[in-house]
Amino acid sequence: MTAVGRENHRAVEPASPRDIFHITTEAGWARAQAEGAYSASTRGLTLAQVGFVHCAFEEQVARVANSFFRGVAKLVVLRIAIDRLNAAVRYEEVEGGNELFPHVYGPLNLDAVVAIMPLPPDRDGTFTFTVPAGPYWAGPGDP
Repeated sequence: MTAVGRENHRAVEPASPRDIFHITTEAGWARAQAEGAYSASTRGLTLAQVGFVHCAFEEQVARVANSFFRGVAKLVVLRIAIDRLNAAVRYEEVEGGNELFPHVYGPLNLDAVVAIMPLPPDRDGTFTFTVPAGPYWAGPGDP
């Protein structure tokens, strides 16, 4: 799996009522709040460079984090309600894969982000992720 642009993806369009998730840093989320929209695609690449915002389903988050974000500090996971997005969501396979990932083809409007959850590494530096049953951040700086 690689973080690549749209030219290496095959579109598949199943309907999905599930929330989707995006990994970013606390600083990246704070920047989005200051700008009024989130316009990063994936680690080190912008929406303008890639054409979409890389997202994942809950069961894919830890694998994506371990593949692309090892060693990155202060990560958070944005929980995104797809029915609140202003941009289109497409479910696509990464080249050479057979697993669908949600991609948002436009900036994330901030009101579509329904939760922000910390993503600390385990002691060995790897990540695990499940949506917590209890409270999680409603936004940066909230308890």
